[in-house]
Amino acid sequence: MKVLRFVLPGENKVRLGQYIDGMVYEYADRFELIGVLEMRELPDENCPVYRYEDVKPILPFMPKTIYGIGLNYPSHPLQDSLGQVQKPAVPLIFLKGCNAAAGPFDDVRCPAVTQCMDYEGELAVVIGRGGRVLGYCAANDFTLRDLQKTEKQWTRAKGFDSSCPFGPWITSADEIPNPYGLSLRTWVNGCLRQDSLTQDLLFKIDELLEIIKQTNTLQSADLILTGSPAGTGISQLPPVYLKPGDTVRIEISNLGSIENHICGQ
Repeated sequence: MKVLRFVLPGENKVRLGQYIDGMVYEYADRFELIGVLEMRELPDENCPVYRYEDVKPILPFMPKTIYGIGLNYPSHPLQDSLGQVQKPAVPLIFLKGCNAAAGPFDDVRCPAVTQCMDYEGELAVVIGRGGRVLGYCAANDFTLRDLQKTEKQWTRAKGFDSSCPFGPWITSADEIPNPYGLSLRTWVNGCLRQDSLTQDLLFKIDELLEIIKQTNTLQSADLILTGSPAGTGISQLPPVYLKPGDTVRIEISNLGSIENHICGQ
């Protein structure tokens, strides 16, 4: 099942719906997204129905913790500079604050402090009860490359406001029996930049969960970004970074697409 939160044009009321073949079936007000996925709840028989193009998907849920995984695909542009030539013993794991969470079609502000804002299309894993995989979605791990280079901690480089849009809905894990058979593509202003397969992940999802659980209790509504393949702005020759006015679209097969407009201060 595919579950999203959305609003209707001209309204502020947040609604919950199930996406099926281009249509959105609305849940009653008593339901919430994580609970619906956990309990496999369905909308009422006579629920309101909308065309997907007539609704605006918003932030699916507020993550409790956002875990990021760095350098988890072959040929990541930072691997050489960090001396990584093969799969390391453990993945590079970092955190993004809840302030980073953003909706799948929200504008994303480019902080004035940077000249090197970059995109990273990623497969995101939604955690359910007991630390198990509840679902999947598309995400963008926006990164400020100049701050990433000059600051040892990546809090500002990767954790700035709205730096983690995800959605457009959450697809339940049962609909994705093989999360390593997905295509991941990223476009900037309509130009294809990233084109990869999730089978190329160095650390698979089960490995990531096992390693994180060694020190951290995974909770329901945690979000794990599994890493980004080659094709980011820093890997272009010469590097091409984002600027206000640009649009970044990320699409993962069977998971839908997100699209974010970059704006200035």
